[in-house]
Amino acid sequence: MKLRSVRARAHGKVNLDLRVLGTRADGYHELRTVFQSIAIADSITCTARRGKFSIQCRTPGVPLDEDNLVWRAAAMLWKALGFGGKVRDVSIRIEKAIPVQSGLGGGSSDAAAALVALGRLWAGHPPIASLRELGAQLGADVAFFLTGGTALGLGAGEEIYPLVDLPSHWIVLVIPPFGVSTREAYGWYDEERAAGYAQARELQVLPIPWPSRAAQMINDLEPSIARRHPEITETKTALRDAGAIATAMSGSGSAVFGLFRDRRTAAAAVPRLSRDGWSVLLTRTVDRAEYERRSRPIPVR
Repeated sequence: MKLRSVRARAHGKVNLDLRVLGTRADGYHELRTVFQSIAIADSITCTARRGKFSIQCRTPGVPLDEDNLVWRAAAMLWKALGFGGKVRDVSIRIEKAIPVQSGLGGGSSDAAAALVALGRLWAGHPPIASLRELGAQLGADVAFFLTGGTALGLGAGEEIYPLVDLPSHWIVLVIPPFGVSTREAYGWYDEERAAGYAQARELQVLPIPWPSRAAQMINDLEPSIARRHPEITETKTALRDAGAIATAMSGSGSAVFGLFRDRRTAAAAVPRLSRDGWSVLLTRTVDRAEYERRSRPIPVR
């Protein structure tokens, strides 16, 4: 029986480390980052139906045209599978739980989940290696969301190398009422580096039994953003005061997160950090095996 509708989860991520190594000839920045999957997730539902391709989403700020990576993912997979003309005969509904412009990877994760769901809808079970190739072409971070867990990202973030999973931790996410676009974040970084601003690095050695030195909770983009939004630094201090063992801004911001050893301490931190206009979310890390289970596309009846 031919499938009519497929749903997939699109998990968020935090960056346990993010170093900017320079600018490449193609204009992208050369990165070394450590990704970590988290439990908070969007939902992507792909439904076969006659007519033009469309995206639906009720969350303000989410583009519903070619500016959305989901649209580009669908068009790229359509072409890769040998279908002619423009992508058509499917609609995609995005239900957001990951805040936009927060550095938690929502747009890239949605694109990866769309590849998985559309692959199931259009081609049964396409090889994951083929989807990863497409993900790497779509942009930084997308390839990671086809792997999950704890992973090292190189290049512009599209070269993914699985690491030993970080032991399970609870995470408190603090999202301020302002967003930071990726373009702004890297633009400010380049501007300050050219002006000779000192990029102070706060080394945080994670006090946990984990055989990886790849993550030290340093984010090279953080200082230039914090200079424009001092709330970033203030939030990190508040998270530590609430019991976090380490804190950082995730990706290009504006979300700040704290790692907690136990749920009780993390849950108690949520009301302490809450204030008008801010969003404070409790979540946890997701290892690679759980990520694979939770990210499998599910036929919808």
